[in-house]
Amino acid sequence: MKDVNVAVIGIGAMGKNHARVYSELDGVKLVAVADVNEGAEETAKRHNCRFYKDYREMLKKENIDAMSIAVPTKLHKDVTLDAIRAKKHVLIEKPITDNIRDAEELIREARQNKVKLMVGHVERFNPAVQRLKEIIDEGRLGKLTSMIARRVGLFPPRIKDANVIIDLAVHDIDIFHYITGTEPKEVYSSSGRALIDKREDYAELFLKYEGVTGFIQVNWITPIKIRNLSITGTKGYAELDYLTQELVLYESNYKNGYDDFGDFIVKFGKPNKVEIGVEQKEPLKAELEHFIDCVKNGKEPSVNGETALAALKVALSVVSGN
Repeated sequence: MKDVNVAVIGIGAMGKNHARVYSELDGVKLVAVADVNEGAEETAKRHNCRFYKDYREMLKKENIDAMSIAVPTKLHKDVTLDAIRAKKHVLIEKPITDNIRDAEELIREARQNKVKLMVGHVERFNPAVQRLKEIIDEGRLGKLTSMIARRVGLFPPRIKDANVIIDLAVHDIDIFHYITGTEPKEVYSSSGRALIDKREDYAELFLKYEGVTGFIQVNWITPIKIRNLSITGTKGYAELDYLTQELVLYESNYKNGYDDFGDFIVKFGKPNKVEIGVEQKEPLKAELEHFIDCVKNGKEPSVNGETALAALKVALSVVSGN
């Protein structure tokens, strides 16, 4: 099978990484990158591909099968529509767009033009998350009761047009959807602007699913970077670190009984701590490998437009509700 010719539009922090990973993948040829900033030409030189200041010119001149789009969120719709209408398979960095109507249009256009549309909710491809999902599906945590996610750190200057909910919380909303296989029935939130005047820079979200609740804390004001997830179930507790890809399981040790007065009680013993082995891998690499596999073999991406839209709807309901 011939190589898949790929390109990247938007060579900022994420776009540079997309270009790097594509250049490392077998069966993939990075043919071009595009960015209005001519400084991005250095990325093209580094990976021995062509540089375009105007992505439309690139679409016309280059033989491209698939591409990543890593431009600011407000440009997602227009740039992605041009790529889709040029019959290119597309991976857009999250969020899919900044509003529901534009997201629905991209989904519709991709379907009509018969191209793959994937959205970069990269945490789904974190090996620790994949292993945690297996443990949950195996029933080792029992019936889930609560999920808690913390995604905090300092403000990233590269984020110009999104608040902390759209930029950060959307990751954890998507992971909660992935873990539960459902969307929340109710969403409550509190957010504010501590250091940034025009955008929310901290938020807490409380999501109620069928039989399980989720809590998300996100901010751009905590002086250290924390990315963790904890899940509690009737049979145990799991703790995951997104950054180190460490996963620890605490298996509950308890039995039912009665006290001296005949009242029902639960007697707990020391839990069994299990450090779960996780084969470490760069999540972005796993994500792009999946995207290329979908392009080559006609598969539906695990994070398609509809999946990304579901997470966006929850995030936007939080923003509009404050």
